[in-house]
Amino acid sequence: MLVLVAPGQGAQKPGFLAPWLDLPGVTERLTWWSAVSGLDLIHYGTKADEEEIRDTAVAQPLLVAAGLASAHALFSEGAEGSPEGIRNSLGASAGHSVGEITAAAVAGVLTDEAAMVLVRRRGLAMAEAAAQAETGMAAVLGGEQDYVVAHLTKLGLTPANVNGAGQIVAAGTAEQLTALAEDKPEGVRRVVPLKVAGAFHTDHMAPAVSALQTLMEGAPVADPRLPYVSNRDGQVVTSGSEVAQRLVAQVSNPVRWDLCMETFQKLGATAIIEVAPGGTLVGIAKRALPGVKTLALKTPDDLEAARALIAEHAVPVAGTPAE
Repeated sequence: MLVLVAPGQGAQKPGFLAPWLDLPGVTERLTWWSAVSGLDLIHYGTKADEEEIRDTAVAQPLLVAAGLASAHALFSEGAEGSPEGIRNSLGASAGHSVGEITAAAVAGVLTDEAAMVLVRRRGLAMAEAAAQAETGMAAVLGGEQDYVVAHLTKLGLTPANVNGAGQIVAAGTAEQLTALAEDKPEGVRRVVPLKVAGAFHTDHMAPAVSALQTLMEGAPVADPRLPYVSNRDGQVVTSGSEVAQRLVAQVSNPVRWDLCMETFQKLGATAIIEVAPGGTLVGIAKRALPGVKTLALKTPDDLEAARALIAEHAVPVAGTPAE
């Protein structure tokens, strides 16, 4: 069974979209999505420097556009050349943080256009919330999970991403993150500051939740056409309206990617493909899901191998994971 996953903020790199523009239809899609989102995605994905695409209001739409463009490219040959073809080849979809919007579009909950409108507003709202205080995030590598979480709580930090495989991302104020660097939990190998502009998935993002709630009330949504695995608790969500509510609430709640991977196992996942700019999530999966084949779409050169993996692992899935 094949799972398609989409990365979150921080996966973007300068110029990463450039090779994708050589594929038929990609420039046209990105031009349309640029108009829909009010952001020049082609410029930011090909010519902008690292600082420009670090901006939350830019990074989030850029990542969703890249993920959707690479997903369309992946299924552009033969009978799989439609959104329905994409869904018929997958056992589940999931995304990390903003990647949940990509996954929701792949699952048919949102149209591509609705996804781009939502992610643009999400990026702007989160950037506005982040500007209210000096906050950030840092990856905590190693250590026993319960002990690390307790230590972060003691310092006033939030375990904003519990990624599994010995990785937890802490979020909070600059002062709290400095205290963490000086007082690492026992067993932790490293604390690595992340290149993000705020304490995402914490109470610091509460203003963004309100802004997105108003927007989402008028968004067209449909029930998922394949299992959609939520960051909130790793559960498969079958209602489009519930997916929409979770997308909004998740902005200020921790990402439980560890629980998502547990659900992949329960569903019987045998392979994972990460859409562009792939690499982060398959790296975690290699450590946490031994025996599951993984592939990251980094450039169009990866498409042939990805299609071969699909041919080997795309099988119908019945039901949802056991309670």
